[in-house]
Amino acid sequence: MMKFEIRIFSLSMRPFPLSAKILLWFFANLLFIAIAAYAFIEFQFHLGPESLLGGRAGQRVDALADLVVGEIAAESPSQWDGVLARAGNLYGLHLLIVAPDGRHLAGEDIPLPDQVLARLYRPRPPQPPGPPRQDIAPPPPDGGDQLPPPGRPGPGRPPPGPRDRRMIHTDHPSRYWLLVPLALAPQPGMQLLPLAGRDPEPPPLTLVAVSDSIGLGGLVLDFTPWIAAAAGILLFSLLFWLPLIRGITRSIREMTAATARVAEGRFDVRVRETRNDELGLLARSINQMSGRLAGFVNGQKRFLGDIAHELCSPLARAQVALGILEHQATAGGLADLREEVQQISSLVNELLSFSKASLAAGRIKLESLPLHEVLTRALERENLSAPAIRSAVPADLLVKAEPDLLCRALSNLLRNAVKYAGDAGPVEAEAERIGRDVILTLSDNGPGVPEEALAQLFDPFYRVDVSRARETGGAGLGLAIVKTCIESCGGRVTCHNRHPHGLGVVITLPAG
Repeated sequence: MMKFEIRIFSLSMRPFPLSAKILLWFFANLLFIAIAAYAFIEFQFHLGPESLLGGRAGQRVDALADLVVGEIAAESPSQWDGVLARAGNLYGLHLLIVAPDGRHLAGEDIPLPDQVLARLYRPRPPQPPGPPRQDIAPPPPDGGDQLPPPGRPGPGRPPPGPRDRRMIHTDHPSRYWLLVPLALAPQPGMQLLPLAGRDPEPPPLTLVAVSDSIGLGGLVLDFTPWIAAAAGILLFSLLFWLPLIRGITRSIREMTAATARVAEGRFDVRVRETRNDELGLLARSINQMSGRLAGFVNGQKRFLGDIAHELCSPLARAQVALGILEHQATAGGLADLREEVQQISSLVNELLSFSKASLAAGRIKLESLPLHEVLTRALERENLSAPAIRSAVPADLLVKAEPDLLCRALSNLLRNAVKYAGDAGPVEAEAERIGRDVILTLSDNGPGVPEEALAQLFDPFYRVDVSRARETGGAGLGLAIVKTCIESCGGRVTCHNRHPHGLGVVITLPAG
């Protein structure tokens, strides 16, 4: 029982496919448009049930009326009930024939509501006395009836036009009534209204079809073509939208699989960047993210190896020096031991500085500072002065920053610039205010860095020279500390190669 419940829970939590959501939303939108269009047309044109009696529906109604007229003409009035019953069974309708005054003549005896009685077909008003009409043929010599057979044009009568079909909806109970005029000659036993005037046409009878549905069993509204048309539209829409939806879902599946592999630590994954939309931008971002993560992880691994190398070498030399001191204490041995310990201390301090700068990002309080004074503190901290440094920072230029973080960042930049490019000329510091920002630029005339290394220059543990030696620098945390300190102060830092040579570092800080 427990297994069954767990299985049901897992099925209920299964995600709903995105393609199905898009298709359902599209079809719901089509349905809403159809309902809104129908409401608008109904409001503008006040369409009623009679609006359904045109086109093929009208042809079916006329065909049914012609069928009834043809069979009734060949039967006596006593057989009319059977004729109407057989014709009604074709569509599942109740059929009856009534006189203009509402009297039941044939078919099922169903009481007619007042709305239906008011719309029964009436005889035409009497014609005023006048000269004989020329469009009526004289009576035959034998005095026979001049009326032609029902439903057929005869002498003096124009061909029959489209019938005046009427449709009514009543409540209590809800029913639909279809009224169709019938032109029948008087039959023996039929008590009709007397002929009025000199018009030889009989009074019109009304064929009444009664149903509980607006479609009248398919006579007026046949849902089969509507269902076929709707199915065709849905199929066409599905085929039309399927390539787009498949392309979207395929890209999302690829990116989902790629991010899952990244979460497993496989940073060599790449997603296709063939799309030119938001999904293409997302794919490029995923590739960039995986590349950056790979750089971070590789940097950390390299850093661990470098730390092991940097710590083991001084420790080994210190142990050797201590062994020598055990036998013979010399000034040179003590100096070497002091240097090794100092190197270990510098490496540990660099790690602590990076850790503090990263942890302090959310807790610092910015204040308005003179940039010139902070730069002077950094120069004093690194024991730098002219001609190694050339400063053109205005004394009254203020920035918003945390003093210690900004001073640490400038110290690291100045130290790197003098170390790698000090022999090529002075390091230049320039600053100006542009809008709400202050732009500080530190430039040197050294060899610069490879173009492909610029984007990773501020990454933790990244070094342009991957070889490890005491002369080539530290563990690759100096510029990472710069970036962390500047971003903690609400600014940003970038770098670029100068032409023809040199490196420029641009720091943007909010103005004080």
